[in-house]
Amino acid sequence: MANPQHLALLKKGAVSWIEWRNLNPNIEPDLSEANFAQANLRGAQLGRSNLFKIDLFNAKLIAANFAESNLSLANLAGSQLLETNLIKANLTGANLRNADFMGADLSGANLIGADLSAANLQQTDLGDANLIGAVMFRVNAIGANLNNANLSQANLNQAELIEAHFYAANLSKANLGEAHFTAAYFFRANLSFALLSGADLRWANLAKADLRGANLTGANLRGANLAGANLDKAHLNGTIMPDGSIVST
Repeated sequence: MANPQHLALLKKGAVSWIEWRNLNPNIEPDLSEANFAQANLRGAQLGRSNLFKIDLFNAKLIAANFAESNLSLANLAGSQLLETNLIKANLTGANLRNADFMGADLSGANLIGADLSAANLQQTDLGDANLIGAVMFRVNAIGANLNNANLSQANLNQAELIEAHFYAANLSKANLGEAHFTAAYFFRANLSFALLSGADLRWANLAKADLRGANLTGANLRGANLAGANLDKAHLNGTIMPDGSIVST
């Protein structure tokens, strides 16, 4: 449960909260399980805080700082997190459905098992993030940075990932069916045994990508760069290849 003193200070207002944090830099605020649904916490300084199971449903968190905070099992569904600092935050199992993360920094964040369905991740930095088993159904992550991220077994079905960057990312066994990856960057990415059926990979850079055992049935690879890619035992029935030809078995 939240520390009553910490809770009262935050509710008192931003000025009092910032003054207290500046005077007590070594204290980790405890706001676990607190209810801030629909609250306006724009620019709030909540870095290195215990926010376990906090309710921030539909809250305004624009430009707030949650760096290195524990937000595991938190409810941030529908919240506004534009330009928010979530560097190395723990969001394990968090509810992030329909949240707006446009321009937010989630680099190095732990999002194992988090639900990001229909979230806005445009221009979001998810470099080095841990997204194992994350639900990212129909997310809009156009132009997002996912370099070196771990997306193993994540569900990105029907996601918008146009021009997203996946350099050396791990997408093994991920569900990428019917996702849009036009001009995405997958250089040295691990896509082994990934489900890519019906995916749009036109003009994507898949050079030296690991596509062993991947299901590319009906995928569109027209104009894609497959130089040095490993397609051993990949399923290519009905796949449109870079030259426009269609694989038929």
